[in-house]
Amino acid sequence: MTVEFSDKAKEKFDHLLTRYPNKRAALLPVLHLAQAEFGGWVSPEAIKYIAELLDLTELDVHDTMSFYTMYYNQPMGKFVVEVCHTLSCELMGASTVVDHLENKLGIKMGETSDDGLFSLRKGECLGSCGTAPMMRVNFDYYENLNADKLDKIIDLLREKA
Repeated sequence: MTVEFSDKAKEKFDHLLTRYPNKRAALLPVLHLAQAEFGGWVSPEAIKYIAELLDLTELDVHDTMSFYTMYYNQPMGKFVVEVCHTLSCELMGASTVVDHLENKLGIKMGETSDDGLFSLRKGECLGSCGTAPMMRVNFDYYENLNADKLDKIIDLLREKA
């Protein structure tokens, strides 16, 4: 399969390159662009394409992707739900949040719902220790979670879909 940016994405790519001192420095925003352009994840073909565009090796791109949790190397749901599992959130009930979400969504951690709406993942520290437990859904953050809040959030997301 051939992977290539659309004309609009290519314009954005060209503009991104003007903002950085060298091509390598543009890797993170280019990965964001590619993920948005290619269906919410970065396939092996897209990794190769990005590497060629930025004069990097595929390993350079893959290594960067594997370091950051916001880049996906497999198809994800429309809503990526990441529950913080670091100490503060765990002490404040993150496991209960995960259990509730698994039951409500009908999936286990690391899976995507059959309807393609939700992917459930563990998230690294999301920086909200004082309002734990918390989760991120795509780029939105939700704090002080309990079963009622989770039900409302998931129901609203289903309505948006």
